Amino acid sequence: MPQGPSVIDCDVHASIGSIEELVPYLPHYWREQVAQTGFKGPQDSWYPAKALVGVESARSFLAASAALEHAIIVCDYAVETLHNPDAAAAVAAAANEWLSATWLSQDPRLRASIVVPSQFPDLAAAEIDRMANRAGFVQVLLPVRSEAPYGSRNFRRIFERAAHHGLPIGLHFGGAPGTPSTPVGWPSFFIEEYAGMSSIFQTQVISLICGGVLDSFPDLKIVLLESGVSWLPAMLWRFDKNWKGLRREIPWVRSAPSEYVRRSMYLTTAPLDLPEDCDGLAGLVAQSGGDHMLLYSSDAPHDHGQPSLMAQIESLPGDSARRILAGNARSLYRI
Repeated sequence: MPQGPSVIDCDVHASIGSIEELVPYLPHYWREQVAQTGFKGPQDSWYPAKALVGVESARSFLAASAALEHAIIVCDYAVETLHNPDAAAAVAAAANEWLSATWLSQDPRLRASIVVPSQFPDLAAAEIDRMANRAGFVQVLLPVRSEAPYGSRNFRRIFERAAHHGLPIGLHFGGAPGTPSTPVGWPSFFIEEYAGMSSIFQTQVISLICGGVLDSFPDLKIVLLESGVSWLPAMLWRFDKNWKGLRREIPWVRSAPSEYVRRSMYLTTAPLDLPEDCDGLAGLVAQSGGDHMLLYSSDAPHDHGQPSLMAQIESLPGDSARRILAGNARSLYRI
């Protein structure tokens, strides 16, 4: 938990325990559905119960973080599991009202990510329009697991509205779209899904570039939340190499893929999947293209067992630590 330099924490979780917490923020029709039918809202989740919990709650973490300048709240409520489009839209809107009332209004340091029904892009776009000018909401949240890669044109409306409002897309670990979490089917254990999630992030990065999202919306920023970081240099090398031979298939991608990543994408520091020494992070920054791509995060209340994280960041030369801990986020989220 940071106690030294001022920090902006770009990934703090706000979890909704049950649909009953959202009832005050639901339309009358859906309040009746909760009271009189079996509707319980999303029944799947991004994490198993008590997975990776390191402190009692994110609220406890925030209260104890003396150095915290701001925190970006992520609500990991699996709205994407709802097949009824009206239910998904209503629950996403209620989650955003809940965030505003129970988090943002309680602590001026907090900012939030807009929850959207990502499985229904037109409804997601409408929720982005509704919330874009609401105080405290600074990005659009998408689970990294989706029913199809986000570069598919089916999702284009989401990115168009985010870009229109100048909002980054926060692409976060997890999601429960009903499709397997590996290319070869369902895993047997959560550890398989957790360890393999970096491959899903790679798939989405490749898809967003090949699908032309970053050509259509060159000012759009993508934040990879809880993605890990060590996979990036090797993936960029392979992607650039293959693009040189196959770029005639995607003529709209006019620059090497690594240039799009370095221009438009950010990664958070938790989990920092590097050795517990100060040279690892410096090497990653050099190989990835610069410290401007990294954002400090704790992923509270999840504990990744990385006691040297702050030491690694603070060991970087020049102003790198200041940029990673707060400066990059302050610019990205216009804080």
